[in-house]
Amino acid sequence: MKAVSYTRNGGPEVMSHGELPDPAVGPDTVLIGVEVISIEGGDLLNRIHTPPAHTPFIPGYQAAGTVLETGPQVTRFKAGDRVVGFNWSGSHAQLFAVPERYAYPVPTDMDLALAAVVPIAFGTAYDALFTYGGLQPGETVLVQGAAGGVGLAAVQLAAQAGAVLIGTASSPERLGLLEPFGLKHGIDYRSEDIAARCRDITAGKGVDLVLDLAGGAGKDALVDALRGHGRYAVIGAAEGTLPSFGFFELIRKAMQVTGISFGRDMHTPRVHALLADLVARVGSGSLKMPIAQEFALADAVAAHRFVAEGHPFGRVIMLP
Repeated sequence: MKAVSYTRNGGPEVMSHGELPDPAVGPDTVLIGVEVISIEGGDLLNRIHTPPAHTPFIPGYQAAGTVLETGPQVTRFKAGDRVVGFNWSGSHAQLFAVPERYAYPVPTDMDLALAAVVPIAFGTAYDALFTYGGLQPGETVLVQGAAGGVGLAAVQLAAQAGAVLIGTASSPERLGLLEPFGLKHGIDYRSEDIAARCRDITAGKGVDLVLDLAGGAGKDALVDALRGHGRYAVIGAAEGTLPSFGFFELIRKAMQVTGISFGRDMHTPRVHALLADLVARVGSGSLKMPIAQEFALADAVAAHRFVAEGHPFGRVIMLP
């Protein structure tokens, strides 16, 4: 099969496209003929920070397509079924092998490009907001990095749940694009004081919940924007530098910090039910995810660089 791989950590240039062996089909494996690959934020972070478990290492953990083969223990899928699959690596390829517990059905009338971008973006946003964030109607949530995939999902889910939305983006133009998705208050993080704006919007109280999708040097401003006993969800980082929380910083703010890793729960019945609902809502159009750009799998270096540097509005996909 054709696949993208790398042997060492680094920038997009460490990846190469070429011929690699087909993945093995184990007893509980669903082998997907990949049609659409969703580039996730974790794909970039893993390439930079996580040493490859083996080499050559095929990155990527989400893609949609058609089931080609199943292992003898698989009961939920058969050849010809349309699915979106998750695995900790391997999606940047023509064939993607996932355990059955990490495969999710796609309705026959749904665009596979939309299905490919649902699980991580919308599932992560849902867990950050509700399962672990405890967001209630009328509360205020600050989404740092609202124009990315998880950010767009969070804006929509929170707005539809009756929360007050504050979102950051890199320009007034990008903030304007977010308004139809439910954003009420936009902050240009390049030119505005995030904490001061949040205090103005909340009449000095501070926000109830922060979703940090960007990481980096902006963490201190987000903590300053949070009310006492507020909740801070650590979700992702859009740059190479990773922030940290000080011991007394946590105590002084009396804040609750929660790390969000949706992939840890994607095999569970709870998440299977959640993703069935989210896939249906995206398929019906009640939730949306713009596709910012399409690349060929052979152009994965350019695709990763665009995600890292081009500030795409929504998700970027690759086609094998």
